Amino acid sequence: MTSIDTFREAFIHYLQEKVTLKEPKNLYEPITYILALGGKRLRPVLTLMSCELFNAPFQKALDASLAIELFHNFSLIHDDIMDNAPLRRGKVTIHEKWNLNTGILSGDAMLILAYQFFENYDPIPSQQLAKLFSKTAIEVCEGQQYDIDFEDREDVTIEDYLHMINYKTAVLAGAAMTMGAIVAGATKISQENIYEFGRNLGMAFQLQDDYLDVFGEPKLFGKQVGGDIISNKKTFIYLTAQREASAEDQKELEHLYSIQPENPKDKIEAIKRIFEKSGAKIKTQEEIKNFTNKAILLLENIAITEQGKKQLTDFATHLIFRNI
Repeated sequence: MTSIDTFREAFIHYLQEKVTLKEPKNLYEPITYILALGGKRLRPVLTLMSCELFNAPFQKALDASLAIELFHNFSLIHDDIMDNAPLRRGKVTIHEKWNLNTGILSGDAMLILAYQFFENYDPIPSQQLAKLFSKTAIEVCEGQQYDIDFEDREDVTIEDYLHMINYKTAVLAGAAMTMGAIVAGATKISQENIYEFGRNLGMAFQLQDDYLDVFGEPKLFGKQVGGDIISNKKTFIYLTAQREASAEDQKELEHLYSIQPENPKDKIEAIKRIFEKSGAKIKTQEEIKNFTNKAILLLENIAITEQGKKQLTDFATHLIFRNI
């Protein structure tokens, strides 16, 4: 059984080989820049792992894994523009380092490049991969629109938020695993089951990301801690606090989410106190575990070896204890 580190190293080597700097420089340099920033490489690793779990050499899925990573980073470029985020993985975001137009165009190019990597497969898997990719890409866009809409809504519920992150984040994790299964020639039912495993894992991953945005260590997290609070984003932890906090704290929370102070430090600290006092911090941690356990339980229905199930269980467990 190949280790996670080996999957990641093989992917990075392939990425460096296939995505290189060329002319026009101002189109491709931002692409190589964001791809070189690192990150957890969660989605391509899931694709490679899934391919091997269904008894095919993981190298067969390298093109699919690269397509997933290109799409993911394309979405990050555009998300950073929409959020006016200054940092990504601890480095200056593309629209800040270059400019807004370059960020938009380079992101668009990444989306197109992602599709090109499916052309390296035989016609049937190529068509299956492209079809799943298109479905997933439009769902991610829908999730992003829900996220934007929530900024102007005062009636967002926890269920609304979970629906949004399912589309914006979780479906891509599910698709990443399914692509590995497609490349390996897994059965349709296996593809469906591994999709659900990945989707639930994606839900846990996003909730953990939201949690770390508030309570993470800045040097480890790689993004601006408190960024969601500064942007007044209605995340799971905020919505839970809004529901569970005392009337006085609810009122203060609503006020704090209506202002944009020049120095947000005091705002962030005040909101963190409410999150802790209301129990929202603990409830978020519980929800992360709930989705992780759902993913692990699904392994009973997936036709892979016990060793493979253990690898996925260990991987899922590792994600909920991560601090980056």
